[in-house]
Amino acid sequence: MNLANRITLVRIFLVPIVTIFLLVKLNLGSLTIGEYSISYNQVCALLLFIIAASTDGLDGYIARKRKIVTNLGKLLDPLADKLLMAAVLIALVEMEKLGAWVAIIIISREWAVTGLRQVALLEGAVLAASKWGKWKTAIQITMIIVLLLNNFPFNFIDLRIDLVVVWAAVLITVYSGVDYFLKNKNLIPVSD
Repeated sequence: MNLANRITLVRIFLVPIVTIFLLVKLNLGSLTIGEYSISYNQVCALLLFIIAASTDGLDGYIARKRKIVTNLGKLLDPLADKLLMAAVLIALVEMEKLGAWVAIIIISREWAVTGLRQVALLEGAVLAASKWGKWKTAIQITMIIVLLLNNFPFNFIDLRIDLVVVWAAVLITVYSGVDYFLKNKNLIPVSD
């Protein structure tokens, strides 16, 4: 197994660890700054999420640079991304930091696009990520970081950046999904 695929596997193995830190009460204490408080569980989850999210671009870069792109990597990389994002979004819903409807929209878009990519593969085509898809990923990661930070440092000035990034994530997620389907509508069979 090559280095890029190992990095992807690390991202997959981080998913349950991040989830445990978010959902299991480990009572590691809290970091408090004035009126701001964040549990060390959440800090650990945040750091692991950032590491996992940053490996997304790294594994692809290494695979292309070293010319070691494999079918396993093509399968595991998007799977790892979706597992990480879905797990954290569901945990945020459970923690009451994110509305379930937001998680449903984001997860549904991800699986719908994955389905379209599978149809394309059956037709012998590979659908590359669009610029909107890359923006979508960046905004979703930003949203998760802001939510895990409990809107820090913006909470000190009563600025609801958390709401702004949630709405931005929803809007760009929907737009990028619609854009993806419109650009690839020729792959969608209208009749058998």
